[in-house]
Amino acid sequence: MARQPDRGLAGRGRPPGMTPKAPGNGGASPGAERSTDPYLPRHGNGGYRVLHYDLELDYQVPPNRLAGRATVTAVAGQALSRFTLDLGRFRIQGVRVDGRPAKFDHRPAKLQIRPERPIAAGETFRVEIRYAGSPVPISGRWGELGWEELTDGALVASQPNGSPSWFPCNDHPAAKATFRVALTTASPYTVLVTGDLVSRRRGAGSTTWVYERHEPTSPYLMSVQIGRYDLVDLAVGGVVQRAAIPRAVRAAAAHDFGRHGEIMEVLQRLFGPYPFGEYVVVVADDDLDDPVEAQGMAVFGRNHVDGRRTHERLVVHELAHQWFGNSLTVADWRHIWLNEGFATYAEWLWSGVRGGLPTDALAAQWYSRVAARPRDVVVADPGIDRMFDPIVYKRGALTVHALRRQVGEEPFFALLRSWVAEHRHATVTTGEFRAHAQRFARQPLDGLFDAWLDSRALPPFPR
Repeated sequence: MARQPDRGLAGRGRPPGMTPKAPGNGGASPGAERSTDPYLPRHGNGGYRVLHYDLELDYQVPPNRLAGRATVTAVAGQALSRFTLDLGRFRIQGVRVDGRPAKFDHRPAKLQIRPERPIAAGETFRVEIRYAGSPVPISGRWGELGWEELTDGALVASQPNGSPSWFPCNDHPAAKATFRVALTTASPYTVLVTGDLVSRRRGAGSTTWVYERHEPTSPYLMSVQIGRYDLVDLAVGGVVQRAAIPRAVRAAAAHDFGRHGEIMEVLQRLFGPYPFGEYVVVVADDDLDDPVEAQGMAVFGRNHVDGRRTHERLVVHELAHQWFGNSLTVADWRHIWLNEGFATYAEWLWSGVRGGLPTDALAAQWYSRVAARPRDVVVADPGIDRMFDPIVYKRGALTVHALRRQVGEEPFFALLRSWVAEHRHATVTTGEFRAHAQRFARQPLDGLFDAWLDSRALPPFPR
């Protein structure tokens, strides 16, 4: 997600999130291991692993009403007499486990389920939840996130914990699963969901759009976009690249995204093959604080389109997240620099390739700005209050630049491509990256990483 500012290091817009509360027992059987994030302990659930979500949704734009049936297929990590899912403020109409009615207790953040019979360790089970209501975003310390109404439509931007605003889930970044989403709404609207469109059925006044996401996907990276959009191609040949654009900004968007095919080619050359089947850009017909990425998708506001490519660096940033953040997803939010540092560095790389400021010059420019700020963030573990701080983005990118200077050009890009390839569609940690980078270095890298990632003091600029 592009949270960093265009100039300086003051925060811009609102990053997403929610105030953490004291952790509970997660609703699993006594002794169940918790599957929660240290920054967001109220999200995530223990005792099982979700394999697949099947969502049947019916949405009325006005008056913002969602009716859903979610079928969650999971495997028990231990014997379960009860378990929980994360779900926001909906009316629960019924819960069944393996076809049998189950008791449940729903509070604003958690749906606790007690199946008719205990689930054995290692057993695959299926939960069906019927729910309805007016979806509202999750409110917290960084504003609101998840399902949001537009002036004429809806969007979903869930990073880091907005997914329960529209479907029951195990809301943890490492809890990747596959998805099928069928959404029915009035026919004048276009529906885009992260995934491959497999069917579109038009009925009397409404259309059902069916998407499938076969790659393992974190719940927060699933997105729904509903609006009156024109669908256009962003590039010819290679990776399928499409855009959904409001007609009023179509001409300006054609220029602003006109180099998208070239950006895709450059990032593939640097990082390796694009990790998904297609890439979709959505320009919402409303202003947005910041662009946001989802799996195989990026969402911009109409304020990011001006016909002058003012925000092209953000186009690069969001596309880079498909490698760093989406295919390779952080195991928990402490490691967010692995998402944002690499996406920011991709901006600097593109600038150098395309004839803008060289990467070295941008690194030096941002080093000076970081140096002017207090040394009060540990990049490898910034804490919940600072996880979206611009320092994490910029000093994270400077860490990548320092690594490049230390190991040399050819080994650096070889280690990036192998990092992406070896962890494709998996989760990653800072420790894993440090160990991976060391394989490509002739000298120990502990000092470099300790100085840039684990210390508040700012090391000298890498030469």
